[in-house]
Amino acid sequence: MRSAVRMVDVAALAGVSAGTASKALNNTGQLSQDTRDRVLRAAAQLGFTPDARGRALSSGRTYTVALLTSDSTGRFSIPIMRGVEDVLSAGELATVLCDTRDDPLRERTYLRSLVARGVDGIVVTGRRTDLRPPIDVPLPVVYALAASTDPADGSVIIDDAGGATAAIKHLLALGRTRIAHITGPSDHRSAAERAQAAVTTAGDALCGDPLFGEWSERWGRQATDLVLRQRPDAISCGSDQIARGVCDRLRELGHSVPEEIAVTGFDNWPVMALASRPPLTTVDLGLEDLGRRAASLLLESIAGTPHHGVLELPTHLITRESTLGS
Repeated sequence: MRSAVRMVDVAALAGVSAGTASKALNNTGQLSQDTRDRVLRAAAQLGFTPDARGRALSSGRTYTVALLTSDSTGRFSIPIMRGVEDVLSAGELATVLCDTRDDPLRERTYLRSLVARGVDGIVVTGRRTDLRPPIDVPLPVVYALAASTDPADGSVIIDDAGGATAAIKHLLALGRTRIAHITGPSDHRSAAERAQAAVTTAGDALCGDPLFGEWSERWGRQATDLVLRQRPDAISCGSDQIARGVCDRLRELGHSVPEEIAVTGFDNWPVMALASRPPLTTVDLGLEDLGRRAASLLLESIAGTPHHGVLELPTHLITRESTLGS
């Protein structure tokens, strides 16, 4: 059986000392670019794989980042984690998912463990966009989806208002003149911002005040019975779950979508948006992009250049049959 390639083998092929080879592979020390390139070529030629433990000891890092989330279902945290891993895996960093289940005690326990393990940094996320208190750890931290209440922290969020504005403008461009808006709980930042943007953008085309309720298909069905009294020709919804409930109820009552009433959702959650009848025109949150941006900011913070303040990323309207027809 072929023996494992060692650091001394790489050093010999590159014509340098083992110490120099180690510095080149770990990107440390004062070496010329030519020397680093020569060592990297030798390592690639030999198929050398650095020992993770040795790498950690020589650099003082664990090359591990935690994703701390309160989103037990993974609806938001899994796409964000995919984006985080896109960036971190390129730098050979591992990502550990920690689910707090909205339990403050569980969160504190996780944080003590992560600090003790010496993770390089933490991305904090959840299932809501409301501001959240910062965590107190001696590590680089970036907040994703929900911004920290401390303006000195680095946070990456989505443009809820911009997404709602795009959905209403789409309906107006289709010639809809009586638009209703159904959304989630009034005390949720995302519901409030989406509703306000809908009101502002629709103007005189809005029929009735926005209806606040649950993030559920059940609420979508119930609210449909209420808004039909306003004789709308379009219904803008604050989530795909609500929009799917709306479409189901309209079909039960004999209303055609979108011929009689167009419907838009929000989130572009495939399990809802594509399974709806008809498939939903909806706002895509770009969660993987958000994860990638959060991971990039975290790497910069680990390198000593932290980002301060809130970075707001754009959303994108995805048009489908619920407004365009078949």
